[in-house]
Amino acid sequence: MENPKTTKELLETYYKGFAKKEGWETVIADDFKYVGGDMTNRVPIKGKSEYITVINRFSRIFQQMRVKEMIVDGNNACVIGNYDYQFPNDEEINGDVAEIWTAKNGKLTSLTIFFDTLTFDKNTPKPNS
Repeated sequence: MENPKTTKELLETYYKGFAKKEGWETVIADDFKYVGGDMTNRVPIKGKSEYITVINRFSRIFQQMRVKEMIVDGNNACVIGNYDYQFPNDEEINGDVAEIWTAKNGKLTSLTIFFDTLTFDKNTPKPNS
């Protein structure tokens, strides 16, 4: 039986691919749970394909990303990611995102992110506007 990757190895694979905007999906569990984007709504988005849809939208805004810090404790991890954003209104901003992860059975199983939602709200067009 194959040895499953450690949480740190999973995250290293994820962020290497995420920075290139390709190949990060391989370490995401099929029943992945994601909370982010609207901190007033704590109901997770469920499923790998749904998370891929979220990231495909987000990938249009971030230009580059770097892992500033990674703390791993067993199946749990916290990553501070630093992103360079270019919004549709041409505003360019650099910002940090706190990303809380869980892993199980050799896959990343959940992510909750914390970031400056006001900046995103101010710099992205609203539906029907």
